[in-house]
Amino acid sequence: MSETLRQRIDGAVDYIKARTDIEPRLAIVLGTGLGNLASAVEDKVEIPYDEIPGFVRSTVKSHKGQVMLGRFAGVPALMLEGRFHHYEGFSLEQVTFPVRVARALGAGTLIVTNACGSLNPLHDKGDIMLIEDHINLMGVNPLVGPNDDSLGPRFPDMAEPYSKTLTDLAEGIAVENRIKVRRGVYAAMTGPCLETRAEYRMLRIMGADGVGMSTVPEVIVAVHAGFKTLGIAVLTDACLPDALKPCDIDEIIATANSAAPKLEKLILEFVRTAGAGAVI
Repeated sequence: MSETLRQRIDGAVDYIKARTDIEPRLAIVLGTGLGNLASAVEDKVEIPYDEIPGFVRSTVKSHKGQVMLGRFAGVPALMLEGRFHHYEGFSLEQVTFPVRVARALGAGTLIVTNACGSLNPLHDKGDIMLIEDHINLMGVNPLVGPNDDSLGPRFPDMAEPYSKTLTDLAEGIAVENRIKVRRGVYAAMTGPCLETRAEYRMLRIMGADGVGMSTVPEVIVAVHAGFKTLGIAVLTDACLPDALKPCDIDEIIATANSAAPKLEKLILEFVRTAGAGAVI
């Protein structure tokens, strides 16, 4: 008889709890180029994904592939160093499993980050975009199938998948620290190929400001599980259909790396402020 999702979550939680007594209040998904943020974690415990029951191993270049627990800006936190993607051949249950485990360990706030293409001509490559909303164009949803009411409701409301309170706070902190941020809508595509000119044109008509291949499944599950979520993207390449230039993954990673210091500062100050104010 196969294990249920709840049993798999419990198995991962038991394994992690046997390695550390940290009870995280915050979970952070580190996207492309943001691995250095983990260096600010104190009293850290690192657990490779392939050691944790139920986790799979990321195959994506630049994703380290481990769970880190410790204290970040004074807040007990769990960091996911690298994420899983549907285009790697993983089911959405596998892709979102770490978010389920983080919630079961006690985290109530989620910060999800990514690198994405920019569809808005007013936004520049290397800008930081606070995600206000998203469009799911992946053709799949992680909540399809039997619902376990102990994990979340059958029909979760998606009126505010990204917390306005957290987004407003992050924007204020960015202004205080002279970090330019944008606000926008993120569209998720399956990938792994980049989009065509016609697809970029469609996305702009739909109202998307950024496009990528992740984040939305995790956020849908985060809403289902009861997280308060802050979404942040680094705009790594211009996806303007009438001025489109070829782009490769190495260039995208380089742009994400160059923007990482200001994003890391923003997240650090956000957690310090939110933690002190009991927002997290």
